Amino acid sequence: MDLKQLKESLSEINELKGLLGVSGIKPESVVDGKNLYDRYIGKYVICRTRNEGINAGKVLELDETGVILEDARRLYYHRPSNKKLSWYEGVALEGLSSDSKIGAPVEKIISEDYSLTVCTDAGESSIRGAVTNEQS
Repeated sequence: MDLKQLKESLSEINELKGLLGVSGIKPESVVDGKNLYDRYIGKYVICRTRNEGINAGKVLELDETGVILEDARRLYYHRPSNKKLSWYEGVALEGLSSDSKIGAPVEKIISEDYSLTVCTDAGESSIRGAVTNEQS
């Protein structure tokens, strides 16, 4: 590719970025025909929110307004099984400690700001297999 072709290509890319910006779509959020949200559908995640707390479940749907989790379990009290790790990221990587307390699985719609942490197979297995906390 010569310099003239390179300049034309860059011009076309900049023009496309401008068009996408006008439509409200960010070019950085689309990869291989999928937007940022599509990449998480079907994954088992830990979902952290402001008011709903911390939940784990399989993502059914999500967008900027919220997320729907299947087999969602609220993590009332959680520590990772590996004490060298911390917070819910440690749980996502290696699973729950035996003294963690979690809720029963339900389908849950969370309609507020949220963040997702994808679980490893070990993390998912541990959360799914944890005993449900009983009320006292």
